This record gives sequence, structure tokens and C-alpha cells, in this order.
Amino acid sequence: MHYKRILLKLSGEALMGERQYGIDPKRLAEYAEDIKKITQKGVEVAIVIGGGNIFRGVAGASNGMDRVQADYMGMLATVINGLALQSALEDADVPTRLQTAIKIEAIAEPYIKRKAVRHLEKGRVVIFGSGTGNPFFTTDSAAVLRAIEVNADVILKGTRVDGIYDSDPEKNTSAIKFENLSFDEVLKKGLKIMDTTAFTLSQENELPIIVFDMNTPGNLLRVVSGENIGTKVVN
Repeated sequence: MHYKRILLKLSGEALMGERQYGIDPKRLAEYAEDIKKITQKGVEVAIVIGGGNIFRGVAGASNGMDRVQADYMGMLATVINGLALQSALEDADVPTRLQTAIKIEAIAEPYIKRKAVRHLEKGRVVIFGSGTGNPFFTTDSAAVLRAIEVNADVILKGTRVDGIYDSDPEKNTSAIKFENLSFDEVLKKGLKIMDTTAFTLSQENELPIIVFDMNTPGNLLRVVSGENIGTKVVN
């Protein structure tokens, strides 16, 4: 395998499948099978998942809710998604641990870096819930932070689009796809991959990002095998 330890970033919206909100069990099962295939190849997998399919803190704040309260609600949404993904993985016979930045001992382990690394070394998938545990930080920032902490080789950002384009390919049929980009090129072109805090943290720590289509079965295995799919961002 081209990568030994990865951080897979999934959006909450990805779990909706064809639904308008919530969680699609069929999509969860598909993801679990794809993740299982790479763990069987010896890849160590950590996952950060968003909560936008249930509640998005920024949206709550824009509707007059206190931003801190709204962000904490968003963190709890990521825990719900983490529990759902954990259940799907365990149904596929993949040993999994859910760790959260906010202590909820009844349902998840508190995040402890050494413990997370030990789980990864033992072949367990580790899901990190509740973001960084701090309001005003996105799950993108949490993904980069956790990736750095556990010494992941790469961040794999699984989306419904097959890479980074110069404009939205779902709205513009003549959008141009990039195969490779530098961090500086992304900033110069004004491309939105992650929020600025997360992107800068990734750049400073020389942590590559690959954006790829997670909804095509087998793509995750192809990416970790080193196939040139999606778009790779490196220093």
C-alpha cells in the first residue's frame, strides 16, 4: 500500500445518500465495506466526520442562535454520525473505536492521542467525534489536527465530486479538473477545499490532501494504493 496510516475526512452530508437529511443505512454500509477493504490490506484508518446532515453550527448561528451553543450542537451531531458509522463498521466485522473531544464516557472514549495511536497500531479503525471540542473550529480543522497528532501520511477528503475543479462541476459542465496542485496554487486560485485555518495547518505541517469521489465503490482502495485519482495537494 502507498499509504500506511490515513485520516479519512467525510462530510455529514455524504451520509444522507439520496435522502434530504439524516442518515442513509445503505450509504453507511457501502462506506463500511470500502473501509474494510483497506484495513484488510493493513492500512491504519482514522476518520473525522462532519455533522451537516443533522445540524450545522454556522447555519444555526446565522438564524440568530448563539454561535457557541450552535457549534456545540454541531459537535453532538458529529457524535451521532460517528456512532452510526461505528455500528456499520462493526456490522462488517471491522473493530472500531469512537473517541470524542467532549467527554461522553457512556458512549465513547475520551480523545487521548496515545490511546488512539495504539488502537490504530492494533488494526482498529478510530473515529474522532465532536470536532476539536471547541466552538468556532470546523471538522476540517479537527481532521487536520488529528491527522498531525496521530502522524497520518495523508488526509483523504471523500466527497461526491471526483477532485478539485476551477468551478463547481455540478453547476458548470465545462469546469476544468486539476490532477495536482500545490498549497500556494490553491490559495492563489482561491479554490475552496477546506476552511483557511485547516488548510494553513495542513500546509505548515506538510501534510498532503487528496480530494476524491468517495461515492464510487473501490475508489478508497485505489487512492491508498497510490493510483492517480482525484486531486492531490502537496507543498
